[in-house]
Amino acid sequence: MSDQRSTRSVPVGESAARPAGSPIGLHRVLEPAGALPQAATRLDTRPELWPDEVRVRVERLNLDAASYRQLRVAHGGDGAAVRRAVAEIVRAGGKMHNPVTGSGGMLVGTVEEAGPASPLGLAPGDRIATLVSLTLTPLVIEDDLAGWDGLGEQVPCSGYAILFGRSIAAKLPADLPAPLSLAVLDVCGAPALTARVVAEYANRAGGEGGAGRTAPTVCVVGAAGKSGSLSLAAARRAGAVRTIGVVPVDSEARALERAGLADEVRIADARDPVALAEAVEKAGGPADVTVVCVDVPGCEGGAVLATAAGGTVIFFSMATSFSAAALGAEGLAADVTMLVGNGYVPGHAAYALDLLRAEDGVRALFEARMDA
Repeated sequence: MSDQRSTRSVPVGESAARPAGSPIGLHRVLEPAGALPQAATRLDTRPELWPDEVRVRVERLNLDAASYRQLRVAHGGDGAAVRRAVAEIVRAGGKMHNPVTGSGGMLVGTVEEAGPASPLGLAPGDRIATLVSLTLTPLVIEDDLAGWDGLGEQVPCSGYAILFGRSIAAKLPADLPAPLSLAVLDVCGAPALTARVVAEYANRAGGEGGAGRTAPTVCVVGAAGKSGSLSLAAARRAGAVRTIGVVPVDSEARALERAGLADEVRIADARDPVALAEAVEKAGGPADVTVVCVDVPGCEGGAVLATAAGGTVIFFSMATSFSAAALGAEGLAADVTMLVGNGYVPGHAAYALDLLRAEDGVRALFEARMDA
């Protein structure tokens, strides 16, 4: 296996005596030594670039749902306290890395400078969304988040961020408002992976040797949210014979029914394993593929129970305990494959944006969420 540190570079305008750089950002790690940027507790946020880096003038952050929910609950819904907490997290670590959930989010901004060896294909003036987590992105906030009331996941701000040679970013489409694009791109890995998994099931059902198999039933838990609604649309496109959307409350059920994305909509508390499994069974389950898109912990057992033997559970929630998922499946003697959605699938950004454009129900759910 190659050594990621073998690609050497130095900050633009500085001498070659400076310690080596790295396309995955090892040179930006201050503490602890040897950690990857995501696992680091503190990053170097100086604006001077290594030749393969890009500096972005930040205009908006998008906190991931689990992180924002945890902060809001911890501070009793006090927006000013949430704002101070986020500003302090970034100041202390040089990145947005919620110490409780371990998650962050992503950002929108404009490229200020691109190093001469950057492989990202970006130029000054490009408006972009980052497709890598804020938990590994060097970030400086310069306005103390003065324009944010702390009452929503999207955070207007002024500052800058640094992208590495191995970072991922997408140019913002001209036909969509930036906040809407940001909301979609924040979760674009979920529909892409869902589509891949569902298509594999559908192909096995319809291909040679598929006699006796049927196209998959897909259940999405947290189906009215951002990643959930996109995953429902992706599952249907990929060949699901039945889609089941599970939500926790009546208002979300009504919104999901209006969107027309699920064949069956059920209300259940995903933290109650028996209730979730029963709700899915009554809707035509168990599911061949269960996609978990909630922003609360404790949903692992129910997702496993709601999935048929030989099925697959995809966890996209940053609130998931993967030890609880693995040990829970073992304790239930459940023959299921469990996948961790890592947020990256080739082509995921374009795919998610195309779903938003094509699916009126998805767009309606996104816009209602942003207006709330």
